[in-house]
Amino acid sequence: MTISPASITNHRWKFIRTGGLDQVALETGADLVNLEQLDQKLWVALSCPVKGLELDEKTLALIDHDGDGRIRVPELLQAIKWTAQRLRDAGTMLDGNDSLPLSAINDAAPEGKILLASARQIVSNLGKPDATAISTADSNDISRIFAANPINGDGVIPPEAATDDETKALVADIIACHGGVADHTGSLGVTAEKVDAFYQDLSAYVAWTEQAKAQGISALGDSTAAAVEAIKAVRTKIEDYFARCRLAAFDARALAALNRSETDYLDLAAKDMTITSDEVSGFPLSTIAAGKPLHLIEKVNPAWTAGLARLHQIVVTPLLGAAKTSLTEAEWLELNARFSAYEAWMATKPNVACEKLGTVRAKAIAAGKGRETLAALIAKDKALEPEYKAVTDVDRLLRYHRDLRALLHNFVNFADFYSRDKWAVFQAGTLYLDNRSTELCLRVDGPNPLAAMSKVYIAYCTCTRAGCPPITIAGCFTQGDSDYLFVGRHGVFYDRKGRDWDAVVTSISDNPISIGQAFWSPYKKFIRFIEEQVAKRAATAEAQSNAKLASAAEQTVQVDKIKPAEAPKKFDLALITGIGVALGSIGGFLAAVFSNFVNLGFWMPIGLIVIMLAISTPSMIIAWLKLRQRTLGPILEGNGWAVNGRVKINIPFGTALTDIAKLPPGSKRSLDDPYEDKEAARHKRQTVLLVVLLVAVGAVIGVRVDHNRRGRYFWEPKPVAAPVAPAPAPPPAVPVK
Repeated sequence: MTISPASITNHRWKFIRTGGLDQVALETGADLVNLEQLDQKLWVALSCPVKGLELDEKTLALIDHDGDGRIRVPELLQAIKWTAQRLRDAGTMLDGNDSLPLSAINDAAPEGKILLASARQIVSNLGKPDATAISTADSNDISRIFAANPINGDGVIPPEAATDDETKALVADIIACHGGVADHTGSLGVTAEKVDAFYQDLSAYVAWTEQAKAQGISALGDSTAAAVEAIKAVRTKIEDYFARCRLAAFDARALAALNRSETDYLDLAAKDMTITSDEVSGFPLSTIAAGKPLHLIEKVNPAWTAGLARLHQIVVTPLLGAAKTSLTEAEWLELNARFSAYEAWMATKPNVACEKLGTVRAKAIAAGKGRETLAALIAKDKALEPEYKAVTDVDRLLRYHRDLRALLHNFVNFADFYSRDKWAVFQAGTLYLDNRSTELCLRVDGPNPLAAMSKVYIAYCTCTRAGCPPITIAGCFTQGDSDYLFVGRHGVFYDRKGRDWDAVVTSISDNPISIGQAFWSPYKKFIRFIEEQVAKRAATAEAQSNAKLASAAEQTVQVDKIKPAEAPKKFDLALITGIGVALGSIGGFLAAVFSNFVNLGFWMPIGLIVIMLAISTPSMIIAWLKLRQRTLGPILEGNGWAVNGRVKINIPFGTALTDIAKLPPGSKRSLDDPYEDKEAARHKRQTVLLVVLLVAVGAVIGVRVDHNRRGRYFWEPKPVAAPVAPAPAPPPAVPVK
């Protein structure tokens, strides 16, 4: 976007500094209308996703015109412009209320006039004709708005929109064949596309059915279809029977094999049989013999009795008489020939859904005037489309009025994030873990390497709740320490709706949390190092002990094979001398340190503090530098945002985002613990007392040493030197005579 210098001066902007970030203030309607003149380099964000935010996704989808799942600056400016044209005062968008007064709609503009009329119609349809305001709950209740009239401009004609039973039945038939479309009231109906598709299929189906009548191919009238199905059901097996008979006539030696061997029957007899078993159905229809007709009622394979009886009843009896109980191969071929034309015609049947209605119903619909009636209803509904569009525009206006303030204060600036009483749209809820609660929790897809650049301590948690799909959050801890934050710890996450989720830490992005943590870090590392070394020495000693026991056991077993012990090696005097010199140097260094420390005298406690600061200061400086660099941008960018400004999380603000457990004001606290380890507590008190005594004794010794060196105590004033008496004048000289 190119911004001319002249356009920049058209509006005077106000910038505020929050959290070390200069952000433009959005306080008036003029600020919103002139946002397109503001240099985008001064916007805190340039794009954001439509998913994972604590805003109505339907509103975000309306702003996302291109439907790419992201909201960018031009789309947001377009939403502001659209809303400002329909309100008397663009500043009304900054209210953020769910309810919009009808008087706030600008009826002086054509767009606003239509919206106001539609809004009044909506509240009237909802039974509130005297209402002075309208809310998103009203505009979103489409089913109630249009419940009084199914002809409502949505292009869908439900059965209740018809005025006669025949048309209602037709709509129901179309829905049964081609499915329905839900209208604004939730009822299933048909659209112009559904009607056209139905009648196209219906025409093809009726034309196909007329071919059979025109060609005279229905040998049994309406029963022809059932007769063809009966023939198809046994055709393969009957043709197999006659083929076997022809083969038996060709060579009598094949007769035994064609009738299956006795062994096959023995194997079959050993099983539990049913007449529908695969083994029985695979046998011939009847006993094979050269030129033998096929019996249809008796002496047939039990698995095919029902199929042959149906063939006799539906096909043979109407054509050849009920007394005909067997068929020769020639008669069978003749039967197939009489139905061949019908089968060829059936092969050309169009694959249409309206076949389920049956031929009679399909012809009745085709001959009726239902299509013209539906076309008239659809045209009537189409004429009301502007009214429906006005209703949807009212809903859009109400959603923008309610949600644009929150989106702008989390896009143009991050006022909500730095606010004390509001949450940012990307804050998903509160995570309770390790005697702390953090409000800086974001919905994420998973750990992202980019988020580590934020210099924030992040605990990624998988949250589960019965009846809901699992979610992943990034919980940012900005106060306390990380001693007991580790993978596998369980906590509870409360989302913005107040629902509780079970949270489990699955991954951690480690960064300093506080200066206090950095101060004690060297000592905790030193203690952990000692514990690790003690554990290693104990493990080594145990291994050596086990090795010695194993060696002793082996020597006991093989006592007769033990070699004579080797002569002990002589001591290496040089090694002993070196060890002595090293120990002497260490002792001298410790003695010098102790001597200088004792010489501090009364200032020894301050010296101890200085020593501790000297140890902790490097880690504190590193932590301070990292804490000053904490920023929210990389975390959001890892979640699909394009953050333009440096959204800092300084130490005071970070302290406000994470709360540590504290006793309520006025609480009473009893230190009487019935399960306290009395012995350990006594040793602890003795240790503290010993340290205090050593410091006191050292101070006294230091004071005495200082007194001996200077001849006074440090609190005594320096003695004033006594005045020196002038030397006596020499006697006068005696003159020499």
